Parts: sequence; C-alpha cells; structure tokens
Amino acid sequence: MKFAVIRFPGSNCDQDCVLALNAIPGASADFVWHKDTSLAGFDAVVVPGGFSYGDYLRCGAIARFSPIMQAVKSFAASGGTVLGICNGFQILCESGLLPGALVRNKGLHFVCKHQHLRVESTNSRFTRAATKGQVLNIPIAHGEGCYFADDATLAALNANDQILVRYCDTQGQTTEASNPNGSRENIAGICNPKCLRPNAPPRTRLRPRPR
Repeated sequence: MKFAVIRFPGSNCDQDCVLALNAIPGASADFVWHKDTSLAGFDAVVVPGGFSYGDYLRCGAIARFSPIMQAVKSFAASGGTVLGICNGFQILCESGLLPGALVRNKGLHFVCKHQHLRVESTNSRFTRAATKGQVLNIPIAHGEGCYFADDATLAALNANDQILVRYCDTQGQTTEASNPNGSRENIAGICNPKCLRPNAPPRTRLRPRPR
C-alpha cells in the first residue's frame, strides 16, 4: 500500500508520518508537494500536522487553495482513504471534506501533552481494529483544536456514527475536565460518510507494536 504525505510550506510533522508509514510491513510512503496536481499511483493520502502557510488568516484556510487539494478532494470523492492529522484535520474541514471547524482552544492556550481518547465507533476504516469504548493514550499539540459544529451538524454526526473518538479521562469518562480544548461534545476525531463500514464485523483489538 502506497501513501502520499502532503507537504505544505510550514508542515512540520510530515517527516514523522513518512517514517512511521514506511515502518509498516507492506507499506511505503512518499512526499507530495503542495503544488503538485496528481495523486496517481497512491492508495491513501495523509494530510499531516504543522502550520501550513504559517496558519495565516486561519488554520488551514490558505492550504485549502493549494493545487494538490483539488486532487485530494477528487481522490476522496472516488472513495480513496484520506487521513487528516492536527493541521491536516483543520485543512480537511476548511476544504469541506469534513463538516464543522477547528477554532482557538478554550482559554486560548496552546496544549501539548498526552491525552486519553475513547473510541466511539468501530465502523470506520480508521477504527475497525479497535474496540468500542477502548481508551487510547496519544500525544496532542495544538492551539486551535477546539472542534465546533452547529446543533444540526452534531445531530447528524451522532446519528450517522461519524464521531470516531472523544476526549476522556483514564476511565473513559467524557468530562469537562478531560476536554483539553473545549471541543463540542468532547469530539476529537470524525469521518465523512464514505469512510463508514456499516455493520463491520468485530476486529482484533489494537495492540502495541512489538519493539
């Protein structure tokens, strides 16, 4: 499986993505520059974190106009797998590939720490190897990670099983104290309907990769 990792001016986690993906057996990853216009030959796309275009105007607001994003949108429309991490999540929302928006953290502080997430859905390509209710511990680092959507959008996300993970505490409780940025309903990750796998059979629980 070949991954395209999109590289924008200001990306700073793109090399981490390529390194991690190339470590997966049977996978390979290459950089794709933001001025490129084709994703031919790739099986999946990763839009990495960082500060694309210096996060001027609004996070992801300029990156959405990069030539490569038209190819990303076409790739997603045809059923291709696209993963947005951190700034990549912001870019996908700005591009209309995901609903809602990412705004300044509650309290206006940059947050950098390990954070617990509760798996909400296992019907997506990204979470089908997890167990519903499983608590993950991942690093986060963002200043504009507060997910916002109106009530109608939130209702649709819940009804369609598009909420993948929520911020939680060590026991899996989604409390205000466990929400690091003020995201509505403690939402930490979502998908669009094309990524859903309705009634997907249970898969093996996620396990740490052997060292």
